Amino acid sequence: MYKLFFNLVFKHMDPEKAHYLAFRWIRLAARTPVLRTFVAAYLAPRHKELRTEALGLRMHGPFGLAAGFDKNAIAIDGMSMLGFDHVEIGTVTGEAQPGNPKKRLFRLVQDRALINRMGFNNEGSLAVAARLASRNPVFKTTVGVNIGKTKVVPEAEAAADYVKSTERLAAFADYLVVNVSSPNTPGLRNLQATEALRPLLSAVREAADRTVTSRRVPLLVKIAPDLADEDIDAVADLAVELGLDGIIATNTTISREGLSTGGDVVKEIGGLSGSPLKERSLEVLRRLYARVGDRITLVGVGGIENAEDAWRRILAGATLIQGYSAFIYEGPCYARAIHKGLAARLHNSPYATLADAIGSDVKKVSA
Repeated sequence: MYKLFFNLVFKHMDPEKAHYLAFRWIRLAARTPVLRTFVAAYLAPRHKELRTEALGLRMHGPFGLAAGFDKNAIAIDGMSMLGFDHVEIGTVTGEAQPGNPKKRLFRLVQDRALINRMGFNNEGSLAVAARLASRNPVFKTTVGVNIGKTKVVPEAEAAADYVKSTERLAAFADYLVVNVSSPNTPGLRNLQATEALRPLLSAVREAADRTVTSRRVPLLVKIAPDLADEDIDAVADLAVELGLDGIIATNTTISREGLSTGGDVVKEIGGLSGSPLKERSLEVLRRLYARVGDRITLVGVGGIENAEDAWRRILAGATLIQGYSAFIYEGPCYARAIHKGLAARLHNSPYATLADAIGSDVKKVSA
């Protein structure tokens, strides 16, 4: 039903307008008591065998919503209602900013992909913190907060900008993510170099500990798929050295290799997400797990369209997995299908629990 609706309606709408329309419907459903109960009962059934412990947190399952969909923390209950086990909001910047000029979001339907150059459009850390502080959750879920650099802030002052967001948002975050890998903020990816990343992550860690003294806020870093292998290794080693809690692999890519879509749309500047990112993201994840093992939590994201993709990420070393672009193409049953398929694969596997399956493919190769 959704695919027919997508082809008849959404496919012919501007992608950003379609996003906000769907967003309004999700929020409306989540605010309607009887409706949200029925929607959650169908779309978010719980599978006991998928219960997951990660980052010191207990979750109903491993599958969450990646950052970028809910930039301003206005639909956390709605996305939980649709079955996502955790919701990562953002990317949030120190100051509010409109993002890049429109048109800035493009569908590549034939490739089941998106190109975006949104540019961290968001209301800013102060407004998002206020919204999170006043939130009265309907559904219990894990909330991650993804923070990035304000565009007008010089690269040399990036750490102070991240610290500002950390001081405002850490208290409301079940976990915190430092995003240094979006291709849509000039100079941002330069911060992935270890000489820049070390002081940045150290400053954020210190700010989180100083701001929240009652618990340790888990800290993760999100990296790009376009890093060279030696740079992936360097980030992995740095994460272990600094005692980071996790790495999210991966953000969008600037590559346009292997696309079937023709025309000018593939020439649009921005980050490519969705199915074409699948194999490179999986490759990066495998490399990270081979480097860090079980010492830190790995989150697999990029091109996860179905349960088989999710299962492959777990076997490659991911404790948590995330989706976004496929949600646009699959619709509201996306998370339900992932959960159902994961439960079936676990049942038919030699592993007693999901935790037993994590990284098993990489372990076999290195054995």
